[in-house]
Amino acid sequence: MSKILNTYNRKKISFSRGKGSFLYATNGKKYLDFVQGIAVNCLGHANDYLIRSINKQSKKLWHVSNVFTIPEQERLAKRLVQKTFADYVTFQNSGAEATEAAIKFARRYFYSKGKPRKNRVLCINNSFHGRTIAAIFASNSKKAIEGFYPKVDGFDHFNFGDHKGLEKAITNRTAAIMVETIMGEGGIKVIPDFCLKGLRKLCNKKKILLILDEVQCGIGRSGKFFAFEHAKIKPDIVPIAKGIGGGFPIGAVLVNKKVASGMKPGTHGSTFGGNPLAMSAGNAVMDVMFKKSFLSNVSKNGKYFIDQLNKIKNKYPKIIKEVRGRGLLIGLSLHVNQAKFIQKLLDNNLLTVKAAENVVRLLPPLNVTKSEINLGLKIIEKVCTKF
Repeated sequence: MSKILNTYNRKKISFSRGKGSFLYATNGKKYLDFVQGIAVNCLGHANDYLIRSINKQSKKLWHVSNVFTIPEQERLAKRLVQKTFADYVTFQNSGAEATEAAIKFARRYFYSKGKPRKNRVLCINNSFHGRTIAAIFASNSKKAIEGFYPKVDGFDHFNFGDHKGLEKAITNRTAAIMVETIMGEGGIKVIPDFCLKGLRKLCNKKKILLILDEVQCGIGRSGKFFAFEHAKIKPDIVPIAKGIGGGFPIGAVLVNKKVASGMKPGTHGSTFGGNPLAMSAGNAVMDVMFKKSFLSNVSKNGKYFIDQLNKIKNKYPKIIKEVRGRGLLIGLSLHVNQAKFIQKLLDNNLLTVKAAENVVRLLPPLNVTKSEINLGLKIIEKVCTKF
């Protein structure tokens, strides 16, 4: 009997090794992995360059406190600033830590401006910003918050796509609007570019901050380094994680000068955040991702995958309701039972993961090949014939 706390409905399958887009199970079977740790292994399993980089750093220095200067951390922060909207970066260890920090920074900014009561954050109902106690109440998913009262106050909510409800929910106590640029757990719901532009204008008009949670949809997953870049806007705060470490635990928060002005020594910290070993992984991912044509290939392969999935949807309209997503963050909204569909994919050696609204998520590595996409498409179409 397992001694692991029962917080996951774990499948009775385990793996001995992985390489690229594939996992090799202890039962001897080979699986095409379109979960990749839920958009974590952006370069696939056991990437050779990532292995060499981590191995090299592991022989020099693993951990040193943030009370000292960490060159590997300085390098990654500088590269992120050079490639994005941000002026400053702080490192955490996970997405939930990063979103919690983002909330802190927004509140602290207005506190530093003499407005301590301007501390509420406006979020989308049934979103996902992590599983820490504040993050679940920011997300406001009934399933996630059940049993975890008393309520953590400081959050207000509106429904996805309800523009009037959003504006109405803003008060003189609102500090920021925090949304996922593409809702992952919520069902692969892409906020349209015109809506993101509208959000930026609204935040400017109301003189509040815009936080775009790119933990799942960022780091190249949409075909651009950040998903909000498609809309050509600049947020104030962006929490990231997942893909930035290629499988190694890293979280970070990117901020502009305005937000940074509210922070000073002692206002935030992390024991393990930004350690040299993690930073070596992050820098290795950046080495690969910033190569010419890498992101354009993600965009090209994502378009191909979505186009082909739509052809399958048109062929089996009673099975697949809608194909959602952008780049290689893709969801199949189904008419049929989600769990049964995922199980049949598993039975045919394709690993996928569920999302809300009866959606099956497809999250291949960003360096997936066309032949691997075609293999996945073949399995998906085969499963469609079984219903």
